[in-house]
Amino acid sequence: MRIGFGFDAHRLVKGRRCILCGVEVPCAFGPDGHSDADVPVHALMDALLGALALGDIGKHFPDTDEKLRDSDSIELLKHVYAIVKGRGYVLGNADITIVLESPRLSQYIEAMRGSIAAALETDIGNISVKATTEERMGYTGSGEGVSSTAAVLLVKAG
Repeated sequence: MRIGFGFDAHRLVKGRRCILCGVEVPCAFGPDGHSDADVPVHALMDALLGALALGDIGKHFPDTDEKLRDSDSIELLKHVYAIVKGRGYVLGNADITIVLESPRLSQYIEAMRGSIAAALETDIGNISVKATTEERMGYTGSGEGVSSTAAVLLVKAG
């Protein structure tokens, strides 16, 4: 078994789509970034890569590569998972926490779990997505940004 942990954070900007775990959350702002800036998926990819000591998403998908501009992070996640499977591992489970003051995400959590489960070819019961706030403290609490953590357990395939 291998475990991995990932973290990501992005500034929020007006007029940008808010994509979290592959699900568009309607609001007036979204995470700024080179790709679609899907913060929890970025944290999840870092956790998967980290579990196998394969670096981080910046190594695999550099923000200097213009071919990756506005990339769909779920597609990048599928690519990362193909690497994981190629190393002889599959996902045991994933636990994701999104830190965002507003909007409330509770009505989107099941769709987010389903999106991640489909990308990682696993049962939705192996995917946990939680949302919390920082009670108006810090950069997420002020509405300046969004952050996410992810932990994964990988097990040998077969």
